[in-house]
Amino acid sequence: MASVMGLLEEREIAARAAVEELQAEAVRVLAELGAAEAVLERRVIARAELAEALAAGDGAADPPRLEVQVPPPPAHVDKVPVTGATVVWHREGMTVEALAPEYRRIVELLQCEPGAGEGVSAKDVAARLGLELVPAKIEGVRSRAKRLVEREWLRASPSGRFMPRASAAPAAEN
Repeated sequence: MASVMGLLEEREIAARAAVEELQAEAVRVLAELGAAEAVLERRVIARAELAEALAAGDGAADPPRLEVQVPPPPAHVDKVPVTGATVVWHREGMTVEALAPEYRRIVELLQCEPGAGEGVSAKDVAARLGLELVPAKIEGVRSRAKRLVEREWLRASPSGRFMPRASAAPAAEN
């Protein structure tokens, strides 16, 4: 009979694999969306040009042309985090750019102002982010910071204060 902890670990691994698979699918969909938007923009421009040419008729002089440069569709679309997105697990070599904006702000703030080694409380993080210091906002920051700790982007002290990972701190960069 398998242990409860072992069963939970198996379920966590399966859930993590599902999340990673969906994230890869989201990247693919974003790439297809970018290409489709570029095609749509080219077709709108072509229709406008044709309508203009037909309206000018045979005897009219060509009006001055505005050159519209349509960028080619991207060959590779980087994964762009979105607000409310799942926090990815930190791996060696990853930067905060892999995080959604609200999580990135917390990590960057703690990397720049680590709080003299003892860490920073959720209330102080909320204040430094310019948020209203009401329980809902503070708990939202605490929840995000705890998720960053779980995903190994930050560390937490036993007293509940948050600090950057040892390898992510600016002093550790050489």
